[in-house]
Amino acid sequence: MAKLASSSSVLALILVAASLYVIEAKQFGIGIGRPKQREFDYYNLALQWPGTYCKRTQYCCPNNACCRGSNSPTVFTIHGLWPDYNDGSWPACCTRKTFDEKEICISTLLDPLEKYWPSLSCEKHGTCSAPVTGDEYNYFLTTLNVYFKYNVTAVLNEAGYVPSNTEKYPLGGIVSAIQNAFHATPKLVCRNGAVEELHLCFYKDFKPRDCAGASSSLNDMLYSSSSCPNYISIPAYASLGEGNVESEVSWVPEDVL
Repeated sequence: MAKLASSSSVLALILVAASLYVIEAKQFGIGIGRPKQREFDYYNLALQWPGTYCKRTQYCCPNNACCRGSNSPTVFTIHGLWPDYNDGSWPACCTRKTFDEKEICISTLLDPLEKYWPSLSCEKHGTCSAPVTGDEYNYFLTTLNVYFKYNVTAVLNEAGYVPSNTEKYPLGGIVSAIQNAFHATPKLVCRNGAVEELHLCFYKDFKPRDCAGASSSLNDMLYSSSSCPNYISIPAYASLGEGNVESEVSWVPEDVL
């Protein structure tokens, strides 16, 4: 009887310990009960053009920056820095750990994040970046640094591709301008013939590389960017502003470039 009682006590302790481990694992995002995702292959810096994105937005909210009036974005803004796989898929939600962008460790970045990254995306994709960028602060800081270093808005402006509600530009010319500046092929996403997103891709050391599905061959690139016609527009941005009164915002100010 004594041995039976002793065995029962040991089993009870094991069950308690296992329960505590599961609770702690869930708290810190150790991925219990689901397969571990393999490490990603490269980074995809997804940028969105407010002139196209906000035209299809019928409401104002803090994370779309479409109704800031004179403070509305006049440059490509950040959609996300996404870890991707070469086969076209991507990891997501690599941990259950959530973050608060107003934590003290990120507070020094809040102003540029709010201006250039109105729709923060760390919980779903950014958590998978931890093997390279580390914690949330370094993830956001790294994204901002890459965004400013590879300034797509400035490159297109200097090449003569400026926002216009009447002009259409050759897709190949826009791609060539990016290729000449960064020595890598981007990927473009269009909506109704207008640029909505532009993706820049990087190795894990943040040196530019061709995006998966893109090609240095112009014909292949035009085929892969099937959402974009041969001639595309970069619509001038119009902010709804206060009281839903539209007011056109000029191109990026010189002091930003």
